[in-house]
Amino acid sequence: MASLSCASASLVRAPTQLPCFRLNHGKVQSLSRYSKTKRTHLSINSGVRMCSVAASDSPLSTSMYEVSKKVWIWTENSQVMTAAVERGWATFLFSSENQGLATEWSTIALIDPLFIKEGEIFNNTGERVATIFQVSTPSDLKKLQPEAGHVGNVVIDLQDWQVIPAENIVAEFQGSQTTVFAVSKSPAEAQLFLEALEHGLGGVVLKAEDVKDVLNLKEYFDRRNEVHNRLNLTKATITRVHAVGMGDRVCVDLCSIMRPGEGLLVGSFARGLFLVHSECLESNYIASRPFRVNAGPVHAYVAVPGGKTSYLSELKAGKEVIVVDQTGKMRTAIVGRVKIETRPLILVEAKIDANDRTIYSILLQTAETVALVCPHEGNRMQKTAIPVTSLKAGDEVLVRLQGGARHTGIEIEEFIVEN
Repeated sequence: MASLSCASASLVRAPTQLPCFRLNHGKVQSLSRYSKTKRTHLSINSGVRMCSVAASDSPLSTSMYEVSKKVWIWTENSQVMTAAVERGWATFLFSSENQGLATEWSTIALIDPLFIKEGEIFNNTGERVATIFQVSTPSDLKKLQPEAGHVGNVVIDLQDWQVIPAENIVAEFQGSQTTVFAVSKSPAEAQLFLEALEHGLGGVVLKAEDVKDVLNLKEYFDRRNEVHNRLNLTKATITRVHAVGMGDRVCVDLCSIMRPGEGLLVGSFARGLFLVHSECLESNYIASRPFRVNAGPVHAYVAVPGGKTSYLSELKAGKEVIVVDQTGKMRTAIVGRVKIETRPLILVEAKIDANDRTIYSILLQTAETVALVCPHEGNRMQKTAIPVTSLKAGDEVLVRLQGGARHTGIEIEEFIVEN
């Protein structure tokens, strides 16, 4: 794979080596020509920047996901250009008729313009750097195969169908040193390409004239970047366990299998969310349901992507939540179903230490299959989780501490008192 440099806060150019490819732009060209010519152009120095600034508190940090997934922007809209550059995507494609636009934009922002001329893609010094394959039939797709020893990038323009061809391309190029891009007309289409067969294509060329497309694609990257981070989980000591009566509790059924030690972050107050274990553990009382978390009553907060919270009552099929394990490693999962039923509830309270005045609490269904996750301490053998029916004062569980003030699930700075 070519060596690529990321955009920094100052957007300083760095040389990149890219090969040439074939673009069937307005006419059908032989794929065999690509096989004959691509070796000639593997050592082209280019100022192409293809990775974005990571989603984090620091604009200089770079996430693993965004480094591995590249983005080029194809647009004639200056507002789209500005939004893309602000988010670290500074490589833009222009038709031969729009060279003046590239010159104009270069006076506004530090960009890496690429020009499409007669089926080829060139950088601003006239060096050929890329070509796009137009794929409209299965036979076109079958002709597209990686060549042994080829290092570089291939840009695919799929005409009428996306998912199966993208999966076929991922399977065909797996293990090769070729990075495959796909032209995407929307963020949703880009997501299909980036996630095909789980690993996805190496990048996308977003063809957009609406700023919302850039914002939505960046939001997608931000969500995916979270899985490469670890949350700081804190050990809390149970101070009180008390049966409180009946309430409407929520079972969250995911479209993913959870493993021992994994669950959802849930709490009565946003300031402290408890790691509630899934029902993946074997039980004498009921069959294992590794896709389910019996999460708590309808009022409780649950952690969702983007550093936000949602009420359990707001979850529904298709929404995303954060799945976290004992070490703080997290991933996103899609909600497949939500079940709200009236059940007996138990109140659980905890503190970080004996002198702490802040109380963290959660209400959960009184059932042997509902459990809180225990702290993970190296290789020491200990319980993964404690059922709430066995929970007592002095037991230790994991809590995620965060800001308590929320507005529509977003953390805000304001004075707040909650009891």
